[in-house]
Amino acid sequence: MESVDVVVIGGGQSGLAAGYFLRRSGLSYVILDVEAAPGGAWQHTWESLHLFSPAGWSSIPGWPMPASRDAYPARAEVIDYLTRYEHKYALPVVRPVRVQRISRSGDQLLVDADDGRQWQVRAVISATGTWRHPYRPAFDGLNTFAGVQLHSAHYRNPEPFAGLRVAIIGGGNSGAQILAEVSKVAQTTWITQQKPEFLADDVDGRVLFERATEKWRAQQEGREPDLPQGGFGDIVMVPPVVDARQRGVLASIGPPARFTATGMQWPDGSERTFDAVIWCTGFRPAVSHLEGLGLIDAQGQIDVDDSKVRSVAEPAVWLLGYGDWNGTASATLIGVTRYAREVVRQVTASNAPTNV
Repeated sequence: MESVDVVVIGGGQSGLAAGYFLRRSGLSYVILDVEAAPGGAWQHTWESLHLFSPAGWSSIPGWPMPASRDAYPARAEVIDYLTRYEHKYALPVVRPVRVQRISRSGDQLLVDADDGRQWQVRAVISATGTWRHPYRPAFDGLNTFAGVQLHSAHYRNPEPFAGLRVAIIGGGNSGAQILAEVSKVAQTTWITQQKPEFLADDVDGRVLFERATEKWRAQQEGREPDLPQGGFGDIVMVPPVVDARQRGVLASIGPPARFTATGMQWPDGSERTFDAVIWCTGFRPAVSHLEGLGLIDAQGQIDVDDSKVRSVAEPAVWLLGYGDWNGTASATLIGVTRYAREVVRQVTASNAPTNV
């Protein structure tokens, strides 16, 4: 068993941001990462993915992301940035480590890995994100569908779908961007719960972050945010999506009533045949390692205090980077900084350094 003041679980953007501030806290800490290499969930995104913010608006604390070759950084550039960031600050990342459970032992917590390693700690910062917990809604007859099913978490490129009839389910940015490239090689149908909301062509991540910041400030000040409609859930008109609009493939239809062996049936009785379904239906927090503490509600979330980052039921656990319930824009590269700073401030205040 090893003993440290703080264990950070997750070595992606949120875990690294926490590590940056922990370096100056005086607390001993380690970052446990399930991945075999740096880059977090960015290693698993589709090959053509680009951010929709310039490099300067896509950075975690301390060191700005280097300028991109294009207007918006590509997936490989983000992975390279996170890799170099980790090395630049010599962050104590241990990988690959899969945390299996966390339990309380007296006035400390025990962090158990599935390979038998164990850490005794005073505080846990859970920063595991959502990629390992993809969400797929339930439909009648889904288990009868004989075609291919793939979640966006595991989508890489459009080549496997060439010449097929493909349903893309989900009205967010991932759905629009995957539709944009799959529609070039396949016959696509876009299925969304509601009519998709498209942002103006000149709105990118910079504007969205400014809106998220105004929302955060309004929450701190107990007032309604003063901002126009549109937010992180609406579709950003990145170049591939603009191209899809010009090709006339951005129109969506509502969800089916049920799946069949060969496709789907709608409430009016009409049917469509599909060879494959790509689920772009989002993710849930990957927090199964906290089940032993009894913190997770029916929605897979954890009750946090007014700061949005500290567990109410287990005050030695902090949450970082899981999305709106855990802080506005906290799951974004630029948005996680303010929450990482606050988490480490609270952890430091609650745990006097052992080497002082």
